[in-house]
Amino acid sequence: MTRGRDPIFRSFLERQYEDGNEFTETSKRVELVPLHGSPPSRYLVRFDAKGLVRHGASEPQEATSFTMGLYFHDGYLRRTNPGRVLTWLSPVEVFHPNIAAPFICIGPVAPGTGLVDLLYRVYEVITFHNVSPREDDALNRAACAWARQNRRLFPLDRRPFKSLT
Repeated sequence: MTRGRDPIFRSFLERQYEDGNEFTETSKRVELVPLHGSPPSRYLVRFDAKGLVRHGASEPQEATSFTMGLYFHDGYLRRTNPGRVLTWLSPVEVFHPNIAAPFICIGPVAPGTGLVDLLYRVYEVITFHNVSPREDDALNRAACAWARQNRRLFPLDRRPFKSLT
């Protein structure tokens, strides 16, 4: 069933668009760019957050600009696969146990999880608020080993994701 024929999914997309616009008005840490459809089913998401990049074998360095794609596919309210919903775009040199471009793992994503919840969860990963230093579950094992040895540094960004004013 396509977005145009499914009124429930269309209503979901409209609500996500409204919620996303409302959230970005109160957050200086995220920018949403609708890419496809009216209401949109795809977004480009830019985060202003302290995270890490690593070039080659160098030490990890702080970065503050991260971009991902977000896609609410037609079956999103019934079943979902985080690898289909979220796509890591840049920087490709991101250094986090849960990210290996184009993949980002934010844990299980239930069907119908809202846009704002997804934004919070990605922000928590980028900033090391949410990190699991288990190599058997890591997308980036080098970042996982580094994270285990540097837990005292986390979270990297203590600024609130949403402004309180």
